[in-house]
Formats: sequence, C-alpha cells, structure tokens
Amino acid sequence: MTREQRLVLAIAVLATVVAFLDSTVVNVALPAIERELGGGLAAQQWIVDAYLLTLGSLILVAGAVSDVYGRIRVLRVGIVLFGVASLAIALAPDPLVLILARGVQGIGGALLVPSSLALITSNMSGSLQAKAIGMWTALTSAALLAGPLVGGIFVDLLSWRWAFVINVVPIALVLWLLAVLGQRDVRRPDATIDLPGALLCAVGLGGIVFALIEQPRLGWNVGVVLAAVCGVLAFAGFLVRQRLAAQPMMPLVLYRIRNFGWGNLATFFVYGALGLNSFVIGVYLQQGAGLPATLAGLASLPISILMTIGSSWAGSLAGRIGPRVPMTVGPLLMGAASLLMLFVTEPFNYWTQLLPGILLFGVGLTVTVSPLTAAILGAIDPSHSGIASAVNNAVARIAGLLAVAMLGMITGECSI
Repeated sequence: MTREQRLVLAIAVLATVVAFLDSTVVNVALPAIERELGGGLAAQQWIVDAYLLTLGSLILVAGAVSDVYGRIRVLRVGIVLFGVASLAIALAPDPLVLILARGVQGIGGALLVPSSLALITSNMSGSLQAKAIGMWTALTSAALLAGPLVGGIFVDLLSWRWAFVINVVPIALVLWLLAVLGQRDVRRPDATIDLPGALLCAVGLGGIVFALIEQPRLGWNVGVVLAAVCGVLAFAGFLVRQRLAAQPMMPLVLYRIRNFGWGNLATFFVYGALGLNSFVIGVYLQQGAGLPATLAGLASLPISILMTIGSSWAGSLAGRIGPRVPMTVGPLLMGAASLLMLFVTEPFNYWTQLLPGILLFGVGLTVTVSPLTAAILGAIDPSHSGIASAVNNAVARIAGLLAVAMLGMITGECSI
C-alpha cells in the first residue's frame, strides 16, 4: 500500500470502531443507567432501539448522501455528530435526553460505516482491495471483542457515563487523519437522495417500535394503536415508494433473486436472535445474577472470540460444500443453545449454567454468518454489490431493533 492508502485504511477502521464500540458497550451499561436515571425495562429498550432505529432506517440512504456530498465530507459530519451525541449521553440528566442523544448517535453511525467502506473501495482495487477489506473486518472485529470488557471496566471503576466517552480518542484520531490525508472529495453529479423513502422508513419503523415497547406499559390505548397503524401504513408506503422510485434505496427487484431474498429472511431471524440474546444476557447477569458490569461484559466474550477465530474457516467450508448445510446447521445450533440457557436457575453458576449455551450459540453463529453473507452477496451482480450489502446490513439492524422492542410483550413485564 502507498502512504495514502494506509491512511485511508486507518481512517476506515477507526471510524467503524467508533460505531461498533458503542453498540457493544451499551448492553453492559444499561443496568447502571437504570439504577441512576430510572425508567425500567421500557427505558432500557429505548436506549438500545433509538440507536438501531435511526441507524437501520438511514443506513440505506447514507450511500446516496455520500455520492451527492462526497465521502470524506459525510464521514467528517458523521464522526462529529457521533462525538457530540456521545458527550450528550455522558451528561444526560434523565432517560429522555439520553434516548434522544442515542438517536442522534444512530444518524452519525449511519453516515460512518458506508462512507468508511466506500473510501476503501474508491482508493484500492483488485487483490489490494480484498486484502484491505479483510484487514478492516479483522480490526473492527477486535473492537467487538474489546467493547463489553472495556465498557464493563469503565462502569465498575468510574461510571456508566465515562463508558460513552471511550470514543473520544478514535474520533479525534479520525479527524486528524482526515486532515493529514488531504484528499479531494469525489461526487457523483447524477446521484440523488430519496428523502420521501427515508422519511417513510423512519416513521414506519418508529411507529411500530413505539407500539411494541410501550404497549406492555400503556396497554392498547389510542396513542399506541395510532402509532402501530401509522407505522404499518408508513412502512407499506416505503415499500411502494421503493417499487416506483427511479433510484430506490432498497431495490425490490433484488428480492426476486432466490438466494438474496431467502438469505435476507434468514439474516432477519439470525440477527434478531443475536440482538435479543445480547440484550437479555447483559441485563440479566447484572440485575438478576448480581454480577458486576466487567464480568457481565466478559460473559459473552466467547461468542466474539469464536466468530473471530472461526469465520474464515466457515467461509472456506461453505466454499467447498455450498452454503445450504452451514446455514441449516448453524441456526439449529443457535436454537438449541437458547433452549439450553433456559436451565439457568438460582443459585446462579456461570460455568455450568450459562457458558455451555453461550459456547454453542457462538458456534452456531460462526457457522452461519460467513456462508449466509457469501450466499447473499454472491447471488448479486458485482455492480449492485454495494446496495446489496447496505440492504443486508439494514435488515440485520432492523431485526435487532424489533427483537428488543418485542421483549416487553414477550415477558409481559415492565422491568427485569
């Protein structure tokens, strides 16, 4: 790599680490936030879902925004927005301010990840590009490994507020490296932004999520029913818009491709399970089992380790035997692991009650993800790989969003 390409890779990695670190830290910090600010389960759900809501609904349009205004400018705006929102969270006096700041973080995150990858693909090609994306994947996976542990240490030794200031250092480094890079932005004069589609998607998901989270607390009152109906109608309008728009955010024609359509359906359920699993384990270990945040952060670490070690092997295996067997066996293992976790009882013992299920869940997830991603993107013409990747990423985030939102209805409780 040239010096400029190394700078691009460093910027892309650090910018993505900012978003990934925060998404892993928050589950460890939730119980401490609830103890200080209150709000019960509904507030904890909104703290997670406010971020996923804006991220999931805007990540599709973020690519178009980068094309219109330039990748570097959008990346700079996203990183600053994320940093300001992180400081607002650290200073939040009540759950409402924190939830609103998390929503702003999601907007920043939606601008960061697509712009980061676009920087790599626009500055490198061929085998060098593949190598750079591999390094990007490995280094950002390390952030997923470190997030729960670092967040838990901050929560236990300082405060949950400091856990959200972890990102200050990588944010400052990204801004400095962007200044050092000094690269001119590239814009596409023919690119457009589908603002009606983005608005319909955000309103649709927002209404549905509001109804799912608030129904256990408020019942099916007028406000909840109205939010649910408006959400469903708006999301239906979003789908119609994608069918008719000249440059849709999510081209529905892609779903006619069998592996893409069924693969995204599988993605929805797999990542929904992952999002719900992470939320429940992080909260239960602290509020139910009484573990400190650091140990709660360490508890799910085996899943990330297994994915880091085994994802390449799983991808190679799928390349030899095809994706169907791994994509069948993996979710079955994840389901068996979830059933195994039902045997958690008092007195709680992590090693005999929870770890076996976590390990089995990690194996199932590892066996599933690489073949699933390869099957989805491999079914698409390379010229559409960018939008296909963005759609798959959005489906994964929306799955976690809805799974966490439904927790109150599943448990029938307003607090854990």
